[in-house]
Amino acid sequence: MNTPAATGAMTGLRVIDLTRVLGGPYCTQILADHGADVIKVEPPAGDEVRDWGPPFHEEDAAYFVGINRNKRSIGLDLASEGGRAVLMKMLETADVLIENFKPGTLDKWGIGNDVLRAKFPRLVHCRISGFGADGPRGGNPGYDAIIQAMTGMIAATGSPESGPMRIGVPLVDITTGLYAAIGILMALSERQRSGLGQFIETTLYETGLAIMHPHTANYFMHGKPPSLTGNEHPNLVPYAIFPTKTDNIFIGVGNDGTFRKLAKEIGKPELGTDPRFARNKDRIANRDALRAELAAVFSQHEAEPLCNRLLAAGLPAGPVQKIDQALTNPHTIHRGDVIEKDWYKGVASPIRLERTKPSLRRTPPKFSQHAAEVLGEFGYSRDEITGLVEKGVVCGPQRKR
Repeated sequence: MNTPAATGAMTGLRVIDLTRVLGGPYCTQILADHGADVIKVEPPAGDEVRDWGPPFHEEDAAYFVGINRNKRSIGLDLASEGGRAVLMKMLETADVLIENFKPGTLDKWGIGNDVLRAKFPRLVHCRISGFGADGPRGGNPGYDAIIQAMTGMIAATGSPESGPMRIGVPLVDITTGLYAAIGILMALSERQRSGLGQFIETTLYETGLAIMHPHTANYFMHGKPPSLTGNEHPNLVPYAIFPTKTDNIFIGVGNDGTFRKLAKEIGKPELGTDPRFARNKDRIANRDALRAELAAVFSQHEAEPLCNRLLAAGLPAGPVQKIDQALTNPHTIHRGDVIEKDWYKGVASPIRLERTKPSLRRTPPKFSQHAAEVLGEFGYSRDEITGLVEKGVVCGPQRKR
């Protein structure tokens, strides 16, 4: 079913998106889903994740498709003076500029933040970078897995048997995009009072450190780096995967009362008062013994009925599902979490506002698909657009490879 268009919370906001890869496009898709007019400005070779496949839809990889809906695309050579002139024209009516160029690139082109601030005082300018512009790593490139490695994330992930492991989703990139979106909204809120925009810097490195909870808090408290605990939690027990007759399940217990309730629900109320397990700190000290007790019980049940019964009792439990199971789950379908339009299918925005709902208005754009449309809105005539294309300032639908 196609999602009907609606007036979103960000309707009327114009965003010039110079970002590529993941963090920036993820940020701008959040804004676009909620009504912002996001103009994706791509280099002549296009956003490189268009090539990060298979799988592909026509020439665009699923990696690109998944984070670029509800946007319009124009290919623009910003390394040329003519391309920068077009960008400055676009910024005249823009609310937000977001980019992830290496720090110093815009300054080299003569359109650094000082220039933008003087010319467009209401503009909110957001930069995403690996490490920021200053410091020993200032200007260095940043990649999700490298930041996972450098901020302690990989060292805290995995089991003694597996060794340190990368987290299987690009958590740092995605969370950086979320922080960038939050920062943009904060700046827009402040602009309502001051009338002025401001510069926002969001880095992968700071994001990586910021989301290392509770490991940073634990370290500040006792001075010990985390050990590899696999699926176990360093601060809570039980909080782990257990096998059943059919599939694995995950059980999470956040307090002593919940544990006693769990023990009663699985027919082992004595575990809730056992001195080895009565308090969370006791369960941590005796986690292996408790795991054996619980595993013996869970092995007698099937995963889905057991989890349904525990959830109905208010206990945190869930089957360990593969992505196909998650996307076709009855709850996923009921909540409308998968959205479709024409050939496109994706996961809906998790931000559900009562009146100003997110919507799927545009499928992810082909490279420079909207160049003529966008330039026409900024006052360029058909002949001027043709001239810009002929000069290579604006790109046609074919990328330079």
